[in-house]
Amino acid sequence: MFRQPYLRRLLLPSPPYSTCKRKKLPSLPPLQPPIPKKIPFTGSAHGRTWDDPYHWMSNTSDPDLAEHLLRENSYAEAFMIDTDGLRKRLKEEMWARMPPRISAAPETWGNWSYYQYIPEGKEYPLLCRKPINQNGFTKKLCDWLRGFGEEVLLDWNEIAEQFGKTGYVHIGTCRVSPDHRFVAYTLDTFGSEMFTLHVKDLQTGQITSDPKRKGVVSLAWAGDSSCLLYTVCNEKQRPYRVFSTNLVSDMVDDLLFTENDLTCCVDIASTKDGKYITINSNSKSSSEEGHVSVYVIDAMNLKDGIWPVRMRIPFVQYFLEHHHGYFYILTNAPSEEMASAASGYYLARCQAVKSLLINWQVKVLQANQDMLFQDFDISNEYLVLSVMTEGLPLFCSIEMYKVVNHKVGKPMKFDDLKPWFFPLPSSSYSIVPGSNLDFMSSVYRLVISSPVIPDLVVDYDMKRRDFTVLHQEEVLGLIKHKNSSSELHHISGNQTLNKQHLYMVKDMPKWDDLSEDFSCEKRDVISHDGVRVPLTIVYSRRAEHIGQSPGILHGYGAYGEVLDKSFSSDDITLLSRGWVIAYADVRGGGDLGWHKSGARHCKLNSVYDFAACAMFLINEGYVHKNQLGAIGCSAGGLLVGATINMFPDLFSAAILKVPFLDICNTLLDPSLPLANLDYEEFGDPRILADFEIIRRYSPYDNICLDACYPSLLVTTSFHDSRVGVWEAVKWVARVREKTCCTCSRSVILKTNMIGGHFGEGGRYSHCEETAFEYAFFIKVMGLLDNEKKSDYL
Repeated sequence: MFRQPYLRRLLLPSPPYSTCKRKKLPSLPPLQPPIPKKIPFTGSAHGRTWDDPYHWMSNTSDPDLAEHLLRENSYAEAFMIDTDGLRKRLKEEMWARMPPRISAAPETWGNWSYYQYIPEGKEYPLLCRKPINQNGFTKKLCDWLRGFGEEVLLDWNEIAEQFGKTGYVHIGTCRVSPDHRFVAYTLDTFGSEMFTLHVKDLQTGQITSDPKRKGVVSLAWAGDSSCLLYTVCNEKQRPYRVFSTNLVSDMVDDLLFTENDLTCCVDIASTKDGKYITINSNSKSSSEEGHVSVYVIDAMNLKDGIWPVRMRIPFVQYFLEHHHGYFYILTNAPSEEMASAASGYYLARCQAVKSLLINWQVKVLQANQDMLFQDFDISNEYLVLSVMTEGLPLFCSIEMYKVVNHKVGKPMKFDDLKPWFFPLPSSSYSIVPGSNLDFMSSVYRLVISSPVIPDLVVDYDMKRRDFTVLHQEEVLGLIKHKNSSSELHHISGNQTLNKQHLYMVKDMPKWDDLSEDFSCEKRDVISHDGVRVPLTIVYSRRAEHIGQSPGILHGYGAYGEVLDKSFSSDDITLLSRGWVIAYADVRGGGDLGWHKSGARHCKLNSVYDFAACAMFLINEGYVHKNQLGAIGCSAGGLLVGATINMFPDLFSAAILKVPFLDICNTLLDPSLPLANLDYEEFGDPRILADFEIIRRYSPYDNICLDACYPSLLVTTSFHDSRVGVWEAVKWVARVREKTCCTCSRSVILKTNMIGGHFGEGGRYSHCEETAFEYAFFIKVMGLLDNEKKSDYL
């Protein structure tokens, strides 16, 4: 009964364009979009009820769902059929910018140099190493074991071929043992993120795995490399247990820790000196009082058991490192000066002795008034701090002896320690620490990037107070690549930087960037309540962009994280065509300390901020009013979807990737994966006040009747365990049902039937996906004809 009516609808003529308010419509396929079945279902909460005829889609084992997704994929291909040539050209442009071999800068750890590279013609990287500074018997042994050359520890391409029958391979965590004999890694071959544990003996080449070790998330090695600790998640994907497996005694597993609080996730890590393993059991707010949130284990003596470090306090976080008998803790815990948790972090310490762990020496170091501590690292001689000051991310180092010699009493003042601020390019927007494995090293590595600066790997010598540009991402055909590993820029910068020259030392050689061709601006946008929202705008200097350019606004789900604005060579494909690409740092992010102002009851601030940024691009003449698109991924899809519901005329097109759209129904079902963990970000709709707020912006529940919606590309993955495939499918079905019948024909759904939340990740397959998305924007913006008339970079 379902199939015949569907076929009849498929052959119906298109509705007349005269009923649609949008002036420009893309060419449409002769077929109507697929129409899924409806099954009556009534949702209810707090005495209210609502119809949800697409509720059946949450049953992924229903064969009608898979059949419907295949029909949607066919419709998406039919919709995009006239872009086949464009997609091929876009893909070839992206490939042409890639060097044949993509290499990463090597990193020294112990007597080894570790590095990764993607060989020519391959999708995935190789993890390799070479011995360094070795003489006598050690060198002879290493040469004999490795055949005198490069040693390949893991080849992701071989792993992909081995598990190719599933069509999906994802390497999760990878850790080399302290004695450099073993490499442990996690592998997902189905897209479900239920990673299995594998351990490779680098002397024999033997790989040990056990299907029972499934759902593994994080790894840490014991100090003598005899034991491997790992966390596992439950069926809801919450990491909650820590096991230890002994590699000497046939990998027998022992349960070390279980976290029963449903709002908390467990993570493990080794301190940088390798002497301790930390067990962090935290929620986003650490909301349950009376439970310990940080434990430590002596990495050289696991039998000594787990030590509690601090009891859990509402809205308090702890980050711990070890240095010569002391634990240093970056925290916002209440101190003697404050009755409640501080908004900013400070550095505390305590002796690494069981009986003394609760007796903290409060506030060893505190930030200046105009500064926020964000993260820290410790080596033998230096303390490295990641700070935010006046909205700018900075890194600095402090000589560790000054911190060690501090007497009990008032905390040290930051400026009195004469920190050395690492010189950074003035337009940097993404600064990420490297792995920095060597505790004894006085060199600290950062990866620096911006929309116009290809990724830089920079080593900062904290002792000499200078730095070396070690490596820069290569972009073929655009810039001459000078900063390669064979031609290093060694740049002096001995002075301590002050606010007048925090970023750029005048006499330093410039690294390669695209600033001559592309401009990157940072503007403040006034949101609905007067708050200034940072907006980063990138465009070609050769384009006449005043009110005429097409553009894309990137949004994200925040979660207290920083919006990724790092360099992407794929963006040049659109920038060189005159497009504007912008990034909205809406409230809820982590870079301005305003996560809470865009979470839970304040989540609507994120939506209004995003809309304000879109209006700014149009009103200030950056983007044509009828050619603005939006992109949101995962919870960023929620942001974009909610904005479209509230402002249907604002965007001409949008791409929602693995989007979280049915938030109210999903969070009302605590049995679903990650639902309990999302309550702290969005609220718990089982609570009336939270329910009312969520219902105000839930994309699935607020679609505007008969409105003209923008053209939409919605992508999802059948095996996505973070955001169920039904979220996108239900929303698309309801948009087509409720909105303008003409506009809704420009809504397409594309499902990856074998992948998970993060896609498939190979460098060439990634270009295929991006080319499809860019071709969609070009088509629905009415720019296909331009492709036949113009030549681009």
